Amino acid sequence: MNNISIFGKGNMGKALAERFTQAGNQVSFVGRDEQATLGDMVIFAVPFASIDDIIAKYANQLADKIVIDITNPVDFATMDGLVVPADSSAAAMIAEKLPKTAVIKAFNTNFAASLLTSKVADKAQTTVLLAGDCEQSKTAVSEALNGSGLIVKDAGSLKRARELEALGFLQITLAVREQIGWMGGFALFE
Repeated sequence: MNNISIFGKGNMGKALAERFTQAGNQVSFVGRDEQATLGDMVIFAVPFASIDDIIAKYANQLADKIVIDITNPVDFATMDGLVVPADSSAAAMIAEKLPKTAVIKAFNTNFAASLLTSKVADKAQTTVLLAGDCEQSKTAVSEALNGSGLIVKDAGSLKRARELEALGFLQITLAVREQIGWMGGFALFE
C-alpha cells in the first residue's frame, strides 16, 4: 500500500483518488492554502501554471519522492499550442526544478470520465501511459495501480513526455471542438 497525496480536487484529482483507492492505496488531498505532510507518491492534478507555487512551498518534501505530473501545458488563451518549448515538456521542466525527485508523466492522455469508468467511450479498457527516467519509480506507479481496472504501459524515458503532452493536447482540442466526447479519447489495442 502506498500513501498518495494529490494536489487538485477537480474531476481528474477525484478520479485518480478513486482508482488508486480501489487498488488499495491510501489517498489524501492537499489543499491550496494548507501545509501538509506528503505521501510517498505525489500527484500534480492542477493546471500547469500552479506547479511553480507547489514546488516553491514543498520542494524539500518532494525530494526522494515520486511525483506524477498529469498536466497538459495548453495555452488556454489561444487553444492553439503548448506553453512549453517545442523541444521540452512540462514534466521535463518539473524534473529540472526537482532534481532529487523521480518525475513520472502519466494520466495526461486520459479524461476523468475514462478513468472513472475504466473505459474509453465504453468500448476499450482505459490505458495509462507512463514516461520517466527512473525504472523503479515507473514500476512502483504501475504496481500502485494493480487492481484499479486500468491498463498501464511504459512509454519510455521522460523524453517521451513531450509526445504524451502533444497527444493530450490533441485529445483536449478534439473534445473542445466537439469532435469527440469527454467520455472518449484514445485507446490502445493489443
